[in-house]
Amino acid sequence: MQLAARLSAHPVATVAGVWLLSRSALALTAIAAAANGGFTIRNAVGRWDVQHYITIANQGYENSNDMAFFPGLPLLLRALNTIGIPMEYAGVLLSLLASGFAAAALGRMYGPLAAVLWLIAPTAVFTTVGYTEALFCACAFWAWERASAGQWSAAGVLAAFAGMFRISGLFLWGALGLLALQQSWRGGLWQRRSGELRHFASKVVWLLLPLLVLGCYALYLHHLTGSWAAWWEAQQSGWGRTIQNPWDTLMRTIAATHPESWPGRPEIPWIFRAEIASVALGLGVVIVLALRQRFSECGWIAVQLLAFGTSVWYISVNRAVLLWFPLFGLAAAAAQWAPARPGLRIAWRVLSALGALASFGVLLVWGWLFYTAHWCS
Repeated sequence: MQLAARLSAHPVATVAGVWLLSRSALALTAIAAAANGGFTIRNAVGRWDVQHYITIANQGYENSNDMAFFPGLPLLLRALNTIGIPMEYAGVLLSLLASGFAAAALGRMYGPLAAVLWLIAPTAVFTTVGYTEALFCACAFWAWERASAGQWSAAGVLAAFAGMFRISGLFLWGALGLLALQQSWRGGLWQRRSGELRHFASKVVWLLLPLLVLGCYALYLHHLTGSWAAWWEAQQSGWGRTIQNPWDTLMRTIAATHPESWPGRPEIPWIFRAEIASVALGLGVVIVLALRQRFSECGWIAVQLLAFGTSVWYISVNRAVLLWFPLFGLAAAAAQWAPARPGLRIAWRVLSALGALASFGVLLVWGWLFYTAHWCS
């Protein structure tokens, strides 16, 4: 409780300070990686999917596999490039700004400690480079915060913007629908009075905006390819994402954790082990949320686990954890637990602090993997 009081006394300064510290530490890591590897900082921050977004920004969807990536980020990169900002650095700038807004939303919903834990999450490097995590989270977190406060017009607009960046916007739309339903549920009985029904309908109307955005992208891809399933076909051909039996998915992922499967690339087995841990963490959070009857938040994470758990193997779950805002609320509440026994209370505080330091340390290691072009989810 003393930790919560200290953080609450200066919430903006606390979150801003951790934002600056974590981003500065990652910047130093990128500089060190570039110096050690003999490449430029621009190369370091432009790895992996960043290049897909840059290609789309420059050439459009000439490569059908690139249709797996939504157009929001490429449009922003292209706009900033017109004023002379290289796209790799434009992605960094956008993510830095968006990560600050996302952290502010978490602080509003769950307190400053939740925002701090999100900023130093192990895979938070993806919220500092030209990926969509930070931009999506900024829109999605604020959409949820506004919807929770009953401001559904703002929530609908923000969710529509979120849908410009990744398919997770579809999952967000469904979870917001559950939240709207939950808000209109009283005492276990649906209020059938016309006023209540009109109020519920007014929420649902704003949720047409995210669907409109997703539909426009599907329509655009249909115009290019003649297929309504172009996004899914790109996922299949480019990344091997097909619907599998969950048991087979787990077994393939376990097989990928064996070092002999990746000779000369020792980091990959560890990343797949982390993918399994991320799925297990998500399942635990879903169970806790369900027991607490927080069904809309539960649905938000559960549908993502369903998608990841029925793919060829667990991949990119480590990054998806950044989208699970209820997780960071629960983690913050757990860290602030104050047992009655003084000895246990001190031990829990020490353990919580060590956990935060470990997360920060893993973040820097994960950053090094990204900057040096090693596989990192």
